[in-house]
This record gives sequence, C-alpha cells and structure tokens, in this order.
Amino acid sequence: MQHPDTLLRASRLVSITALLAACGGDPAPSDGAVGDASNDGGGLSDGGDSGGAPGTVVGSFQVQLIAPNRGTQGFTSVSGRCQDRPTPSALLWDQRATAGDCRLLVPRVPFCSPSCGSSGVCVMDGRCEPHAVARPVGAVRVTGVRTSAGMAPWELTLVSGSYQTPGALTLPYPAFAEGDTLRIDAAGAGGVAPFSVETRGIVPLALTSTDLRVEMNRALDLTWTAAGVAGSRVKVKLDISHHGGTRGMITCDTDDDGALTLAPELLTQLLALGVAGFPTVVVTRSRAGTTTVGAGSVELVVSSELETEVTIPGLRSCTSDADCMGGTCRPDLTCT
Repeated sequence: MQHPDTLLRASRLVSITALLAACGGDPAPSDGAVGDASNDGGGLSDGGDSGGAPGTVVGSFQVQLIAPNRGTQGFTSVSGRCQDRPTPSALLWDQRATAGDCRLLVPRVPFCSPSCGSSGVCVMDGRCEPHAVARPVGAVRVTGVRTSAGMAPWELTLVSGSYQTPGALTLPYPAFAEGDTLRIDAAGAGGVAPFSVETRGIVPLALTSTDLRVEMNRALDLTWTAAGVAGSRVKVKLDISHHGGTRGMITCDTDDDGALTLAPELLTQLLALGVAGFPTVVVTRSRAGTTTVGAGSVELVVSSELETEVTIPGLRSCTSDADCMGGTCRPDLTCT
C-alpha cells in the first residue's frame, strides 16, 4: 500500500520558516548553530509578542537536502524570504508534558469576536494581527553551494516576494561537503541594509532505526548516523493523527549524537489523544547561522529531513475500501 503523500514528497520542499518582524538597519554578522527553521510547535500559548525584539528572526534562507525517493533523484534546494512583520499563526500549541529532550504539544484554535476578517489572523483569544508582507532585500548571492555544472557563486531569483533557485540551475545531492562554509550575501533594497550570513554544511541524514512501533507504555528508540562535524542538531516530530485532524504531536530537539529515546509516558499520552491513517515520524538534521539586521536577525539554515511511517498495533491504514479486506476506509484513512 502506497502512502498518499509519497508522490508529492520527492518535489516537496520544507516550508520556509515563519518569518518575523521588519528587515532594516545596519547588519552585524555572526555565526552560530541556533537550530533549524522548523515551525512545528511554534506559537506556544505561554509566549509573548516578540515582533521587532532583538534576536527575533526577521528573515530566513533555507538550504534543503531533498532525499531520493522511490526512484527519484535527490537534489538540493535554496530559497529564502524576508517580511515586514511576524507571519501570524491561527493555531497555538499548548505544552502538555515533557520528558528529556521531548515535549507533548496539543493544538488550540484561538477565538476572536468580532472575527479578524480577510485583513488579519486571530493569533490569540481576542487578538488579531495583520498578514505579513514580503520585503525584497536586493540581489542575493549564494556561495558554497555548487551547481551540477560546477557554478559558484550564483544568484537567487525573486519570485512573488520569495527568493528561489533559478529554474535553469540544477543542484546535486548534496551540493556541498560536511563542514563547508555556506554563505548568503544580500545587496539590500528599499531601506533594508546589505547583509551576509553563513553556516556550515551537513551530510544527509541517515536513519538506522528498524523498529518504529508506537504503543502504550513502550519507549521509541530512534537512531541515525551521527554527524562527523560538531554543530548540528536533530529535531523530531511524531504526528500520528494528521490525516484525521491533528490532535497532538511530540517534538524533540536533541544533540546530533546518533540516538534519542522518546519516553513511554509521552507516547502513551499521545496515543490517548487519537490516531489516524499513515502515522509518521519526521526527523531533521540542521545547522544554522544568524546575522543581526535592524531590530532582529536573518538566519541561514541547512537541513536534511526524512519522513518515515511508524507502526501502531491494531491500526490498518488505507486509501480505499480495497485496502480494508472487506471493511470500509474511513475519512481519516483507517479501516473499520
């Protein structure tokens, strides 16, 4: 049985991070591993308004290693974006429990009356925020990421407010070696000062786990080939109900040392929230650098993500009734 998302995965790019605050001012370059740009678990209900605060991410450029999948070739993608304010999220994530490097999050939709209408988003109870608007940052040059023809450096193309790899270029998998310096240089535009940001290359993530069962009162051990160069992190997202409307998820942020155990108490609580067909775990290796721009910062994140199905005893996933051996395939992609 083929996962319904499989045909999309080969070309799917990890979303550009939720970009925060305004770009502008004089930059002060810095380099550091600050984690990847994943928005999973963002907008925690106990967080405050960080728009424009020092250290707030104001823009993000992503270098993503897209793994080979079912006969398709792997490739590297480079993209980026800057905006005038935070990207408002209509979904909050409340922390239910923690264990080690992991936490259990449950979703909550805030309520605004009157509604925010088409001009904004309800981000907290009774609070609307306007939609973010993209801001160009001038010509953007990429250094350290080689093209299939060996070209370096080269420039991104601005399309509908976002910077993308030009269609005429192809980038191999991977397009750099572990530890290589990767750099973005923006010329600046429209009040946004020129800036540069860099990080170090990573190797593609390789999972070595063989038993990915999720069940009550049992830990889940994830293993992978550890990084050869220090500085990267590994993030995990376990979502076992997304095809039925996400009821919760476990997220983890851990050292890239090759092993992580998800505690049985977190898994038991997650299972109790409900399951749907084709549950998966997403594991991402990433490394990032940042540079100060005005009231915030711009990040450059390099990442390698793998999404793998997990097994839940008693759960049979389906895409049609034919998969259910005489039963019915429900809207949440589980058999009756």
